[in-house]
Amino acid sequence: MPQTVITIATSGQGLYEFTGEAAEFVRGSGVSEGLLTLFVRHTSASLLIQENADPDVQRDLREFFRRLVPPTSDSSMRWVVHTQEGPDDMAAHIKAALTQVSLGVPVMNGRMALGTWQGLYLFEHRDSVHRREVVLHLGS
Repeated sequence: MPQTVITIATSGQGLYEFTGEAAEFVRGSGVSEGLLTLFVRHTSASLLIQENADPDVQRDLREFFRRLVPPTSDSSMRWVVHTQEGPDDMAAHIKAALTQVSLGVPVMNGRMALGTWQGLYLFEHRDSVHRREVVLHLGS
């Protein structure tokens, strides 16, 4: 069963599309029917299937999560104990817990069965630069 690890360089909080890299992996696998499993190997980032046509969707998602879980420097987050790695750290862990670290995408006729406007995204929850690893595994 084919598998690989892709690395996604991030430059702060936001959504980073990697649909093309996943599609290339599926094409190169020779598998025509199966399930692509994606797994991010971090506790402060997550994975999303989201619209890839209108950048306002990404902006609104970032803003929603910023309002939902502000940094620990915000007065509403005084209850947080885990603050050693900066004000974005525990907020990032909470955001990852609210989203997903693993996704499954059906593969049909050698292609991911994503909808017209769907893309695969790494959702970076930390402020600083990171190199995030996503494991791709294709089972038939």
